[in-house]
Amino acid sequence: MQDIEIARNTKLEDITEIAHELNIADEYIETYGKYKAKIQNRLYDVLNTKKDGNLVLVTSINPTPLGEGKTTISIGLADGLRKIGKKSILALREPSLGPVFGIKGGATGGGHAQVAPMEEINLHFTGDIHAITSANNLLSAIIDNHIFQGNELDFKQVTWKRCVDLNDRALRKIEIGLSGEKNLVPREDGFDISVASEIMAIFCLATDLTDLKTRISNITVGYNSKGVPIKVSQLKSEGALTVLLKEAFSPNLVQTLERTPALIHGGPFANIAHGCNSVVATKLALKLADYTITEAGFGADLGAEKFLDIKTRIINKVPDAVVCVATIKALKYHGGMEKEKLNEKSIEFLSKGINNLDRHIYNLKKQFGLNVVVAINKYEQDTEEEIQFLKNALEKQNVELSLVEAWAKGGEGATDLAQKVVQLCKNKNQFNYIYDKKDSIKEKLIKVATKIYGATNVEFSEKAIEQLKIIDSLGYNYFPVCIAKNQYSFSDDAKNLECKEPFVIHISDLLLKTGAKFVVALAGKIFTMPGLPKNPAAEKIDIDEKENIIGIF
Repeated sequence: MQDIEIARNTKLEDITEIAHELNIADEYIETYGKYKAKIQNRLYDVLNTKKDGNLVLVTSINPTPLGEGKTTISIGLADGLRKIGKKSILALREPSLGPVFGIKGGATGGGHAQVAPMEEINLHFTGDIHAITSANNLLSAIIDNHIFQGNELDFKQVTWKRCVDLNDRALRKIEIGLSGEKNLVPREDGFDISVASEIMAIFCLATDLTDLKTRISNITVGYNSKGVPIKVSQLKSEGALTVLLKEAFSPNLVQTLERTPALIHGGPFANIAHGCNSVVATKLALKLADYTITEAGFGADLGAEKFLDIKTRIINKVPDAVVCVATIKALKYHGGMEKEKLNEKSIEFLSKGINNLDRHIYNLKKQFGLNVVVAINKYEQDTEEEIQFLKNALEKQNVELSLVEAWAKGGEGATDLAQKVVQLCKNKNQFNYIYDKKDSIKEKLIKVATKIYGATNVEFSEKAIEQLKIIDSLGYNYFPVCIAKNQYSFSDDAKNLECKEPFVIHISDLLLKTGAKFVVALAGKIFTMPGLPKNPAAEKIDIDEKENIIGIF
């Protein structure tokens, strides 16, 4: 049975029943049909004194075109914890329309380990990303209207970009203001994808509505003729933008196919943004269950690093356990095996590919000081010899391996992982940040590149060097760094999978995000507006005569 068939053959609970199982009163529930609801943020104030549950971070090796099933494992783990009698909840990101119609397709898990309703979550859901897009583009309109109406703030340079929640490479660089109207000066502009926008970052990092509004007011949108930053507060528009985000800012409650509750809220990419679901959803989840399962986008070098160096400083909690997801196929691919031959047994390529997993384990255990278990998303083609080889390799690092069959068996296929996670959570970790707040932006970038990626050094372009000087002069060296880099390799070269030779990370540009309170560093050839692949997922998505959506998976 296909994923969509499994989902449609599963009877879901009314979402109010899922909320009641979490002891959420009706006054905090706003339903969106039968199977979706918003949970009002004021509930957190009621639960504030309650002790936090355990936090479990799910991350992975560097992704491959095959897909490793990180979300499937996350969902399976949450269901598996319930199978062994533990109270669990998921805190996940919302899918973006960009990858849904682009290279990835659906992002709600698979097989018997899914969150539902699948089609709605993958498409417009409750409208959160649309609200973020609207707020972003309202600000663009306000900026250009201000310039049109006389430019009282003396805009010399506009740094704020428009956004859209689709992969559209034609919008990376555009010209605007070509109508010929008086005071409308043509200029070069461009779009980001919505999930890489600063509004999305702020949305996911804000602790409450007041913090959201304050962060928006502090956004730098451009510079005047003297080089002084111009903030949103000077445009008097933070209130209007916050109004557009008010309803969206409440976390969304849905369920797995096994009726485990899931808060799905916010969706920044980890290769071009900070890759974590919202702070408000994570903090609420920690009050509602004994085990909160969350994930960080792409591999641990990107998503987990940003989760740990950026998000944990805000939620004031670090993971009690980390699950690093891999597949035998993906490890062989990282070892140089051809994609068409991955179903064949090969200890040779597996032994080479384990280097990628080893690096992630080393980073999580030794650099960050966290408790780690490796979860292998099992395929039928995996041989006992390959599995045993991997087990033996991990034993040398004192790391346990769990074979997970959540796709085929749901929570039952993840009970071993669940038990191992429970045991890990009992062990105290020795957490360390990769860099200190007091480090300069340059020092932070070098530490991430050398300690996490394994680079020998960092090279900065002339433009990036100038940006470092500006950031220093403005007093923002204390900000954390958010590196935008390809997700496929530890290096900034997407084709350099094995990273056999010493490599350098190349920083081409630095983007100061004063509302999000971090600095984005562009490494290698990276775009904040992705493009569609040669054969986009959109070609397979359709609707039949009975109005059933097909092809999302």
